[in-house]
Amino acid sequence: MILSMAPLLQTGPIDLLLAPLYVFLERWSDLMFLLAEITGLELLAFQFMHRAILVGMCIGVMAPLIGTFLVHRQLALIGDALAHTAFAGVAVGLFLNAVLEFSVSPYLTAVVVAMLAALLIEVISEATDAYNDVSMAIVLSTGFALGTVLISLNAGGLSVSVNQYLFGNLSTVSEENAAILLVLFAIIVAVIGLTRNQLLYVTFDETAARVSGLSVTWYNRVTVMLTALVVVGAMQIMGVILVAAMLVVPVAGATQVSKSFTQSILVSIVIAELAVLLGIGAAYYGEATAGGVIVLFAVGIYVAAVLIGKVRTNAGETASPELGAIDTSDSDPDSN
Repeated sequence: MILSMAPLLQTGPIDLLLAPLYVFLERWSDLMFLLAEITGLELLAFQFMHRAILVGMCIGVMAPLIGTFLVHRQLALIGDALAHTAFAGVAVGLFLNAVLEFSVSPYLTAVVVAMLAALLIEVISEATDAYNDVSMAIVLSTGFALGTVLISLNAGGLSVSVNQYLFGNLSTVSEENAAILLVLFAIIVAVIGLTRNQLLYVTFDETAARVSGLSVTWYNRVTVMLTALVVVGAMQIMGVILVAAMLVVPVAGATQVSKSFTQSILVSIVIAELAVLLGIGAAYYGEATAGGVIVLFAVGIYVAAVLIGKVRTNAGETASPELGAIDTSDSDPDSN
């Protein structure tokens, strides 16, 4: 019995749980290699780019999906707050590995710390009646301070590797991190699919949602925890500094040309996917930082969407809805 368990112990519990996803990543790479042969694109000939593209495509869905709710609730800056606390989570993971000789993915510790920070933002807001931006500022400052302290305690071992988390890096998306991102992607899409109508009701009329019996506090916490998961997932290629842009910019562009909430979500996903794929390609061939290039493409598409919205309005079409005025008639909050 001891001999039969030896391979399992060597593999590790995390690897065992992620094993099916590793198989999926291999099949994904096979598809990318096939596309490389057909198209002749150089970036598709490298396995690390396969993982980066897959992670980017997942981010292109996750970020606008939750970002749409955040923007319409005027919580756009929560992404920055959670990104900085996720950085603290990364620092915790690096510290445990370097100083205490643990073997844990910094992205897993970032998930835990970011979700705790998301709950802390809500608790501070509820307990002290402070505005959301106050609680976000407190958590942001605390998280980044913790991260910098942990890094400074072992600067020689941590400072070199921390840059990839600050600015993102296509080449450092490991198989394990890609698999973790796929798990986060499945959780986020599933939860939003199940609670979409309730989240929509809370987003546009919190008072009415309370009167109707919905647990507004619970759905608020679900929203911020999902945001934490998106932030950690996107941090791999966007970096801490720019990750919040993917929660906001595609959604802002979509609101310029959309006439319903559902349409706004779909258009924002299209914008995000275009920005991610074009940005990854341009970053690879231009040897630039992927996060910055992706954001620049997203902003460029946003400007184009604003111009299109203005042209449509001047042509006599119905003006695109404002952030707080998206038509919500396409859903029923009690349907789930």
